[in-house]
Amino acid sequence: MSPGLLAIFFSAPAVLIIAATILVPFGMAVFLSLHNWNLKRPGRERFIGLENYADWLTDSDFWEPLRITFTFAIGAVILILIVSLLIALLLNEKFPGRGVVRALLLVPWAIPSVVNALLWKWLLDPNYGLINALFLEFRLIETYQAWLGSMPGVMIWLTIAYSWIHIPLATLLLLSGLQTIPDDIYESAIVDGASVWQRFAFITLPLLRPMLSIVIIFEMIFALKVFDIIFVLTAGGPADATNVLGWTIYTETFRKLDFGAGSSIAMLLGAITLALAILFYVFLDRGVEQ
Repeated sequence: MSPGLLAIFFSAPAVLIIAATILVPFGMAVFLSLHNWNLKRPGRERFIGLENYADWLTDSDFWEPLRITFTFAIGAVILILIVSLLIALLLNEKFPGRGVVRALLLVPWAIPSVVNALLWKWLLDPNYGLINALFLEFRLIETYQAWLGSMPGVMIWLTIAYSWIHIPLATLLLLSGLQTIPDDIYESAIVDGASVWQRFAFITLPLLRPMLSIVIIFEMIFALKVFDIIFVLTAGGPADATNVLGWTIYTETFRKLDFGAGSSIAMLLGAITLALAILFYVFLDRGVEQ
């Protein structure tokens, strides 16, 4: 058997799995998005082309959730990037127990996202939540608060709850990037009299830029398609204040049973995410020669 046929033979199982789990559902979603396909009106399915897309692009029920989605995503990515970079810089230093701290960092990441959401729902409960108890103990509030009951508090806490489970992965990626920077560069900078800030701004950040771009791209993609934490904590409320596109897709598809409309929003969200990923890759991953 030739090397080419042998490669095809061994890669065939992986290709079949990818086709079954990714390509087939994706193709079905594209197919549904081009049809009027509502399970409440069986037998009336028909091909309508791009009509679903045109309807959404001229409907405020798409643009408002898109604005909320970007507001959430930008806030989450900024928080994740800042906190994970600070933790990565700390873990890159030598101190007793560093290995234990690195291991503990994986605990939030190992928790399933729905369990994480349920944990934060308990912490933020307006009647017995630990957050209220701690804030009351330190006299930061005078009475228990419904943190998820109004803006902007609900968006702030959603961002914190979401970021908590995503910070470990971003930290590990940035830590791996920091460990590739040679110590000789820092030693030379110290000899030349560079301050801590100058070493960070002119050595660490430029050399960490490729890994920073990866973290930004990944976290932006994850944040744009957020759904589970919205489902558990707010269900799009209060008054649609957290009605992100992921929640809109769920509502259209599984509550209204309009699979055509839901699939078209999913395709639009996928196209937006892909476009942003390409833009970030082009503009963030330039100029650093390794």
